[in-house]
Amino acid sequence: MRVTLERSNLLKSLNHVHRVVERRNTIPILSNVLLRAEGAVLEMKATDLDIEVTEATAAQVEQAGATTVPAHLLYDIVRKLPDGAEVMLKTDEDGRSMSVIAGRSNFRLQCLPQSDFPELTAGSFSHIFRIESEALKGLVDRTQFAISTEETRYYLNGIFLHTLESAGALVLRAVATDGHRLARADMEAPAGSEGMPGIIIPRKTVNELQKLVDAPDVKVAVELSETKIRFTIGSVILTSKLIDGTFPDYQRVIPTGNDKKLVIDRQSFADAVDRVSTISSERGRAVKLAISDGQVTLTVNNPDSGSAVEEIAADYDADPIEIGFNARYLLDVAGQLSGSEAKFLLADAGSPTLIHDMADEQALYVLMPMRV
Repeated sequence: MRVTLERSNLLKSLNHVHRVVERRNTIPILSNVLLRAEGAVLEMKATDLDIEVTEATAAQVEQAGATTVPAHLLYDIVRKLPDGAEVMLKTDEDGRSMSVIAGRSNFRLQCLPQSDFPELTAGSFSHIFRIESEALKGLVDRTQFAISTEETRYYLNGIFLHTLESAGALVLRAVATDGHRLARADMEAPAGSEGMPGIIIPRKTVNELQKLVDAPDVKVAVELSETKIRFTIGSVILTSKLIDGTFPDYQRVIPTGNDKKLVIDRQSFADAVDRVSTISSERGRAVKLAISDGQVTLTVNNPDSGSAVEEIAADYDADPIEIGFNARYLLDVAGQLSGSEAKFLLADAGSPTLIHDMADEQALYVLMPMRV
């Protein structure tokens, strides 16, 4: 194999594929990126056996061929090369090493045969649809923070994506929960998504997807079955296994009878929560909200370091209520809201609270209270 290409093009593609490679691998081939040169294209592929990312980039191919080299090492070398450099990749006669040449720099990397590189066989996909990258990014961004990190409840370690009838229209809905909070986001269901199976997209796949859907005005092709999902975003193809589990009936935890309405300035509230939670020994400590006519008093007590109190104006005219929340969870939700105001619907100190984004009717958040 002998191929020459722009450093910027090589770096961009390597940046997309190398991230799925785990730093520590017991299987050596999984530390490598597969490079395949043919025609006028260099294709790169990396996998951890659960996710596979492939990207093709334009290149000057003098001699077609394929090999695998350590992914993070190659990425670090290319990253440190001068901007605008032409990079040549060429394998030795015996195929055991590959040279990376740019100007006066020359690196030799150990190769493993491409025949050892595992293929993530996708099988056939039952549903295919296209979605604007911005719409997909919106679904993911508004829900991913609520994904559980508790490995024992593996079925909560991802985003539940499914279609359903809502207000007389078919919507594509993303839901994530960790048992303490829940995030839900809807969009109009794209053509082709009708009757798709409800699937759980793993957290690592969600993280990679977030980085890939940054470019606006790009159509993303989504192909899925009950076990796999594939996203094609421009020249990048991300294929992933799905979580094999049943997502709980999240509708049951969304309260419908919360009648106490609190409307508050989102930024003032987030800043106040951030300030009073400074007194906590950890961000997870409860902040108490004492809500009464026209104002909210935020209080944090820490027996080890002291206390903090702050008052902010609010629109509220129901019975006074005192309720506690995890400060970090409040900040996470506030960070997702796009409007200048947030609407809280409360019942009592022991029941889940609904939070609506005043500027986005398709997003909904549920927070479980804490004892204070």
